[in-house]
Amino acid sequence: MNSIEKNLLVQIADLHETPIGAYNIREDGAAAGRKSTANIEITTKTDKPGIDIRIKPHTKNESVHIPVIITKTGYTEIVYNDFYIGEGADVLIVAGCGIHNSGCDTSQHDGVHTFYLGRGSRVRYVEKHYGEGEGTGERIMNPNTIIYMEEGSYVELETAQIRGVDSTKRYTKIEASADCEVFVTERLLTHGKQTAVSEMDINMNGAGGKAKVVSRSVAQDESAQTFYPRMSGNAPCFGHVQCDSIIMGNAKVRSIPEIAANNVDAQLVHEAAIGRIAGDQLLKLMTLGLTSEEAEDKILSGFLK
Repeated sequence: MNSIEKNLLVQIADLHETPIGAYNIREDGAAAGRKSTANIEITTKTDKPGIDIRIKPHTKNESVHIPVIITKTGYTEIVYNDFYIGEGADVLIVAGCGIHNSGCDTSQHDGVHTFYLGRGSRVRYVEKHYGEGEGTGERIMNPNTIIYMEEGSYVELETAQIRGVDSTKRYTKIEASADCEVFVTERLLTHGKQTAVSEMDINMNGAGGKAKVVSRSVAQDESAQTFYPRMSGNAPCFGHVQCDSIIMGNAKVRSIPEIAANNVDAQLVHEAAIGRIAGDQLLKLMTLGLTSEEAEDKILSGFLK
């Protein structure tokens, strides 16, 4: 791989070399590398672009890396990836998309990831998005994440938009049955005239379920962000939705958390906060020797961590 491709993989998947375990690397619509293991099988779909990942029951301490990189200007794709997680498995899945656009045409990746979590399985899913390149063409990413959870399963979803994505429309849907645990952490950074829309539907359908959604974002310059996290308690359960945003320059942020209790024993909480960086935070760091720009970067890095 050349330096551009290597940098994209580092940014979106922290890959400095070939990953250990199962992996599938996609570049400009083609497979750039693939490996299955005894417990994790990756196969190409025959009816549409994408792959199927099948993880055997009770698989432990294994990982799957499935990054996507685009380096061609004007290239657009939609990919469908399905994950079948066997009963009692406990795995890490690392995805993400990086676009390097050095031309004047739009490059775009739309990914539809659907997860089927078996009874008592545990999944940590990490997904990062990043854009770069000196071209004027836009870098667009529209991820869809759909998760179906059987009884007693657990999912930890970590999504981040690092920098350089001109437009994104994100949608997350989780259907959780009894005794499931759901933890979603979303981090978004927009700058320039970028736009970001994030919608979520978290449906707690079984007794004993727990869910927590935390969305943190920074909107700079003239960028615009909109958040629609929705959580429904359809059985005795507990849920918490939290949205925190830092707004800078002439940016605009809308946060519309929604909770719906459809059972008398559903306990749901939501909160949202939008504001600028506090002056006393900047002053404190500047008294330690940082410039105002360095202090600002330090605060933003800590907020999005």
